[in-house]
Amino acid sequence: MRASRFFISTLKEAPSDAEVVSHKLMQRAGMIKRLGSGIYTYMPMGLRVIRKVEAIVREEMNRAGAVELLMPLVQPAELWQETGRWTKMGPELMRVKDRHGRDFAIQPTSEEVITDVVRNDIKSYRQLPINFYHIQTKFRDERRPRFGLMRGREFTMKDAYSFDRDVAGMQKSYQIMYDAYVRIFDRFGLQFRAVAADNGAIGGSGSHEFHVIADTGEDALVYCPTSSYAANMEAAEALALSPSRAAPAEPLTKTATPGKAKCEDVAQLLGLELSRTVKSIVLTVEKEVPGGIEKEIWILLLRGDHELNEVKANKIPGLGEYRFATEAEIVEWFGTTPGYLGPIGAKKPVKVVADRTVANMSDFVCGANEVDYHFTGANWGRDLPEPQVADLRNVVAGDLSPDGQGVLAIQRGIEVGHVFQLGTRYSDDMKATYLDENGKPQALQMGCYGIGITRILGAAIEQNFDDKGIIWPTSIAPFEVVLCPMGYDRNELVKNAADQLYATLQAAGIDVILDDRGERPGAMFADWELIGVPHRIVVGERGLKDGKLEYQGRRESAATAVALDDVLSFIEAKLKA
Repeated sequence: MRASRFFISTLKEAPSDAEVVSHKLMQRAGMIKRLGSGIYTYMPMGLRVIRKVEAIVREEMNRAGAVELLMPLVQPAELWQETGRWTKMGPELMRVKDRHGRDFAIQPTSEEVITDVVRNDIKSYRQLPINFYHIQTKFRDERRPRFGLMRGREFTMKDAYSFDRDVAGMQKSYQIMYDAYVRIFDRFGLQFRAVAADNGAIGGSGSHEFHVIADTGEDALVYCPTSSYAANMEAAEALALSPSRAAPAEPLTKTATPGKAKCEDVAQLLGLELSRTVKSIVLTVEKEVPGGIEKEIWILLLRGDHELNEVKANKIPGLGEYRFATEAEIVEWFGTTPGYLGPIGAKKPVKVVADRTVANMSDFVCGANEVDYHFTGANWGRDLPEPQVADLRNVVAGDLSPDGQGVLAIQRGIEVGHVFQLGTRYSDDMKATYLDENGKPQALQMGCYGIGITRILGAAIEQNFDDKGIIWPTSIAPFEVVLCPMGYDRNELVKNAADQLYATLQAAGIDVILDDRGERPGAMFADWELIGVPHRIVVGERGLKDGKLEYQGRRESAATAVALDDVLSFIEAKLKA
C-alpha cells in the first residue's frame, strides 16, 4: 500500500468527547469517526485492524471444527418471546416494528436464532456434535455509551454455539472452545487472563471470561500468583478469615455512639479495629400473594471493612429478585433509620444471613436498632440465634486462595471474550431436541462463546500505548512495516531505493506501507508513531551512500543501522520474533 493512495487522517488533539486512552488515540489516529452516541464509522486504518482480528478468530474457529454461517441482524420477536428474553432483556434490547406492526429485535446476541436453526435441521444423534459461529454486527442500547469502542452501542462480535448430546459432550465442546480462545489471544500478542465467571442473564452453569490485562480495565480480576486459581470479582470465592469462632469474652452491652452511623466512626469512637464491627444491609423481596403483595425483609451482615457482592447475594435461595429496602421499610421493620441497624431486636421478623467471616466472629459490634446506640460484645448463640451462613463479600488482596495454594492478588482487566456452558437453558424453552439411539427425543446441550471483535481494538490500545500514540502488536497492526523515505518527492536516489525495497517486502508477503506523501520527517514520524505501526524503516540519502538503512521498532528508543542487502532477512526475523 502507498500512503498517497490510502486515507490517513490524523489529529493533533483528541475530540473533547473522548474519555479513555483508546478512545482518544483511535480518533487521533483516524481509525474511527463518531457518527452518533455509541456509534462509529470504522475508517480504513481501523478497519484493517478489525479485519486482522477477524482473520485470526476465523482461522482458529475453523481449526477447532466450528462451521461458519451468518445470522440476520434483525430477528423476529416470537423467538425471543419463546425464551422469555423479549421482556427480561430490558431496554438494552432494541425493539422495532415493521410496516405491518410486527415486532422485531436488533440482535445483541443470537441464542434464539441458532437454536431455531438447529431444532429444524438437527434430528438425529448422528448429526452431533455441531458448532456454528458467525461474525456479525450487534446492537445493545446502552444507557450511557462511553469509552469509544469499549462501551459502544453498535459493535462487531464473533459468537459461536455448540450443540451436544449430553453434559459430557457439552463440556468437551466447551474445552475445545476454551483452548481455541487461548490460541486466539496468544496470537493477538496481548497479555490476558482467563477467569471463572458468573453466567449472568444469559443463563446456564459454568463460564469463563477472557480479559486483556490493563490498569484502566473496568473489571477486577482475582488470581493466585502461586496456583492456577483465577476468577472475576463477582465469582471469586471468599473464605472465612478465621477458621473457627472464639468463645464469648465480653458481655452484651448497649453502648452510646452519638452521631456515629458508619462503622469506621463507631470503631474510632470505641478505640477498636474496624474488623471488630459488623455492618447491616437490608434487602426487600416482594412476593405476590392472594389479595396483593407481601414483603419479606432480609438483613445481610458483613464485617465493617468488607463490601457486599451483589451477584453472590442474588444466588441465595429466596433473594433472586431482591431490591435494596427503602428507608420507610427499614424504619417499619427495625424501628430506626439506617446507620444503627443490627440483627438484635428488630421490630418485625427478618431473615438474617451472615457472611462466612461474620459467622465466625465473637464479641463483635453491631447496631442496636436505636439511633445513637450500638451493641458491643455481641455473640452468636448467646445473644442472637445462629444465622444462615453464605459467601456474601468481595474478596480482598491477601485473602487465602480457595484452592489452598497461596493468597489472592487483584489486577484490572477488560473483558473481551466469554465462554458459557448453557446446558438446556434455550433448548428446553424452544423445544430443541434430537432423537437418541433408542429413537427417544432428548434436549440438546448447548454452549455459547463470544469475542468482542471491535472491543479488542480498544483493549489492545489500553494495554499498549505511550506518550506518542498506539503500539500495536504486529499480528493485528494495520500495517506490519512502514517505509519512511526522506525527501521521496525530491530525491531520485531515495525514491528509487524506497520503491525497490517496497516491492521486495511486498513480494515476501510482508504487509508494508510506503509513505510517499513527501511529508517532512518530523510530521511523517509523528503520524506513524501515533498510528502505531510496529516496525519502521527510514530510507535516507546519507545512509544509502553507506549502503545502510535505519530501522526502529515502535517500542525502541533508538534506531539501528541495517545493511541494505540485509534488510529483508532482518525484518523477517523481527516479524517472527
